[in-house]
Amino acid sequence: MGQAKTLTTEELERLLDDVAKRRLAIRNRVLLLMSFWSGMRVGEIASLKLRDVVDSKGVVRGEIRLDHTQTKGKHARTVFMPTKLREELQRYVDLRLDQHKDAALFLTAGGKPFSANVLTQFYFWLYRRAGIEASSHSGRRTFITSLATQGVGVRVLAGLAGHRSIAVTQRYIDVNDDMKRRAVELI
Repeated sequence: MGQAKTLTTEELERLLDDVAKRRLAIRNRVLLLMSFWSGMRVGEIASLKLRDVVDSKGVVRGEIRLDHTQTKGKHARTVFMPTKLREELQRYVDLRLDQHKDAALFLTAGGKPFSANVLTQFYFWLYRRAGIEASSHSGRRTFITSLATQGVGVRVLAGLAGHRSIAVTQRYIDVNDDMKRRAVELI
């Protein structure tokens, strides 16, 4: 089984444009951006409750603390939220503030919490409808590769991804021609 595709900026824009034309556009946009801009795994996103992401005043936190039950490796970790993602998430949360803090952050069209499996299939169909061959892991891999392209060190990337080994993180980085061009210019 090959690695998940990393999306270009243009592909992500095309995907978000397609999502904007469909039902539940705000929820779907935030679901995608959670993967692309935080690097969270599908299971981690599916496990989120409102209380995980907002403070007592309903404001989205700058850091999301995942406990060991929410992560793949059963090790608690902190997800750092970029400002642009917090703003997108705040718009979505503001639509949901009447919900109990223990409610799932993301609900299916039927009003039920997403499971990791259902969310995986959901991503698959979002990509397919936009004409992009990708998987539910593409956002996470794009997140790591994008930061690596901008010069973020592998140890920091491993911390952001929740990897305990930098060898695992290195497998996520998709080396591209732009990275090579910039590298040779450092000489």
